[in-house]
Amino acid sequence: MNTGLKITAFAAAVAATFGTAYGVGTGIDPVTDRDKTPTTRHGEHEEPKKEERKGEKTKAAAHTPGGLQISDRGYTLDLADPRIEAGKKQRLRFTVVEDATGRNVTAYAKEHDKELHLIVASRDLTTYRHLHPTRAADGTWSTDVRLPEAGGYRVFADFRPEGAKEGLTLGADLGVAGPYEPRKLPAPGTTTKVDGYDVTLKGDLKTGAGGDLTLSVAKNGRPVTDLQPYLGAYGHLVALRSGDLAYLHVHPNGTPGDGRTKAGPGISFGTAAPSKGAYRLFLDFKHGGEVRTAAFTVYAGGAAEKGDGAAEEGEGATEEGGGHEH
Repeated sequence: MNTGLKITAFAAAVAATFGTAYGVGTGIDPVTDRDKTPTTRHGEHEEPKKEERKGEKTKAAAHTPGGLQISDRGYTLDLADPRIEAGKKQRLRFTVVEDATGRNVTAYAKEHDKELHLIVASRDLTTYRHLHPTRAADGTWSTDVRLPEAGGYRVFADFRPEGAKEGLTLGADLGVAGPYEPRKLPAPGTTTKVDGYDVTLKGDLKTGAGGDLTLSVAKNGRPVTDLQPYLGAYGHLVALRSGDLAYLHVHPNGTPGDGRTKAGPGISFGTAAPSKGAYRLFLDFKHGGEVRTAAFTVYAGGAAEKGDGAAEEGEGATEEGGGHEH
């Protein structure tokens, strides 16, 4: 998993439009505006040299958002069956293949207590699962999952191969068959409830230099001050951008047991979004021996734009709870 307070996400795309019954998911590439190359007049800016263009391309590639590509930096995510049925508990199997050798990766560095983290989310961002699959000796990963509704989903594998300097996130489309009706993005808000807990969000998701987000947990009106460590922290935050499901993953400021970080109620995250837009935040926290997931819709770079597809306050956009299967 990516370490530190690193956000790995984002390029624009448009999700697929579905009929009343959904079959196999179709991959959608990021959509980018490509300016036409202007005609260069004598005395104006000349076309950059080949070496300069190569350097610019390398720099751009280094900032490619995580999760939008099925292959990146010499590795490919191979999802064994990109189609399952809604409402049924089924087995997901996949491998990470090293492109140079064609072999499955079998050695991983542990990041936040796990060799690999698997996120499954619906394209309308109303269903979310954070899974920890098991790995066989041949490099095949597997886990059970039950997805409640049909539609398009995205699978994210977040990992670091043994010996690699940096982690990476690969993504693949997953189609869930059955009757399907798309839903609007849940309405934005700063409070949410999950299993009797109230979670409050303070701060703004900013672009550029970024800033801090603090999520505070309370139960029965009282602040929770005895959060339990989960994956090496008091909170685990994943954000997905509406429209293309670009993936960002950040970790909180401080570490349990460091003598400075309190076990709640607030969990602080340093974040910076590279673009404006609507995002869905998923906070995992552990208390009373159980992991729960609180979700928020937020906008980076300012208030919601009219017609962005989000539900209005009071519309009661529903979402699938839970978030965890192990």
